Amino acid sequence: MIHLALLRGINVGGKNRVEMARLRALFESLGCADVRTFIASGNVVFNDARASAQLRTLIEPAISDEFGFDARIVLRERAPLVSLAESIPSAWKDDSTMRCYVMFLWEAVDRPAVVDELPIKPGIDDIVYAPGAVIWRVDRDKLTRSGMAKLPSTELYQQMTIRNSNTVRKLADIMRTMS
Repeated sequence: MIHLALLRGINVGGKNRVEMARLRALFESLGCADVRTFIASGNVVFNDARASAQLRTLIEPAISDEFGFDARIVLRERAPLVSLAESIPSAWKDDSTMRCYVMFLWEAVDRPAVVDELPIKPGIDDIVYAPGAVIWRVDRDKLTRSGMAKLPSTELYQQMTIRNSNTVRKLADIMRTMS
């Protein structure tokens, strides 16, 4: 089974430094196969027959032991991740004109009504719920007026890890190519 592990809060502002080669080696030492990392924000694609719940209880303490800090992860299997990537509206990109983020939700907050808990500014922010995530888009010229800036001050922020839409699409492509 192809899995994606998304580490929360690593290599941000010089904190919680994780070298991708060491991270790959750690996953391999846990018995994961075909381990691949993508960019230095903690994206690990791998093959493993174990269930996500079992993998999480194995991976999180191993990361803590190896790197010296507590790291929470979100795990997604190939089909749901590919479906999520395909649900991002095709015109939504992270480029010079707009920001588009995918906010992967922990199971405890994964529900369509979660969008009602976000500091959305109508007419500025576009939000789409997809199972396991919220997709948030805003034009760059409206970014300073977006509710996105208030997100880190919410309790909900601690229950998610965020990637830009380009990264999510690339991760889906990587997962599609793995057998």
